[in-house]
Amino acid sequence: MEKFPDQLSIIAKDVNFFLKKFFLKNKKYSYLIKPMNYGIFSGGKRFRTAIIVNTGKIFNIEYKKLITIGAAIECVHSYSLIHDDLPSMDNDDLRRGKLATHKRFNEFTAILAGSSLLTLAFEILSSEKLKLPPIVKNELILSLSQYSGFLGLAGGQYLDLTFENKKISRKKIYDIQEKKTGKLFAFCCESAGIIKKQSFKKRKRLKKLGLDIGTLFQIADDLIDFKGDSKIVGKPTKRDKLKGKPTLVNLIGYKETLIFAHNLRKKTNKKIKNYGIKSQDLLQSVKFILNRKF
Repeated sequence: MEKFPDQLSIIAKDVNFFLKKFFLKNKKYSYLIKPMNYGIFSGGKRFRTAIIVNTGKIFNIEYKKLITIGAAIECVHSYSLIHDDLPSMDNDDLRRGKLATHKRFNEFTAILAGSSLLTLAFEILSSEKLKLPPIVKNELILSLSQYSGFLGLAGGQYLDLTFENKKISRKKIYDIQEKKTGKLFAFCCESAGIIKKQSFKKRKRLKKLGLDIGTLFQIADDLIDFKGDSKIVGKPTKRDKLKGKPTLVNLIGYKETLIFAHNLRKKTNKKIKNYGIKSQDLLQSVKFILNRKF
């Protein structure tokens, strides 16, 4: 078994190659290609694609198909970051040590580039390059649209901004984090069940696993913001506290949140181990979450 950071690097290289081919082919057709390119190639780890690949391995799904689906999820993720940085949202000037897209270009360009990346995700899933039956593609598109829209990522971002500097319950924070981050990870795991045409019950199990992984990832982000080094993170830290963000760290403190995160990881690992020997890489993915510095 490869060391996970090495595996992550290979997956990132492969999904970037897929996306770069698209941008190279289409760069002469739109001025938006340049800011889209800037936003999506901003130094991301492509961790969501790694979850897709390592879940797909459990079910013997072809690597090339998993990378193609990963490219779609990275488009959605990058769109969300571009919009998240806007002055009307989190108003961040930096992203991974670089100027945010709206600072490198301008606000309206960032909005349009982000929106274009979102729609590109569905273009990728519906394209002939993804060699899957139409009924499976339709189900992938339906799930991703639900998980990235008002029931998922967008809805979570709305709640995250709405409840700044407000007292809310722990349960409400779980709900925000599940929508804002968990739902895309739910798709990353459930996509394997969709491709294999699994029963609703089995797909639901994969979805719940993805929600737990996503929640853990968001909590790790919050812990990094609280205690991380801004030079390593690539943007100012301790912003969540200043903004009064609805996070577990702000509600129960750093130490209690860290305990909760380790317990959630144990619970998640137990679920993953039920999938047998082929789940080792997925276990390594989860281990990586709490060890990262950015």
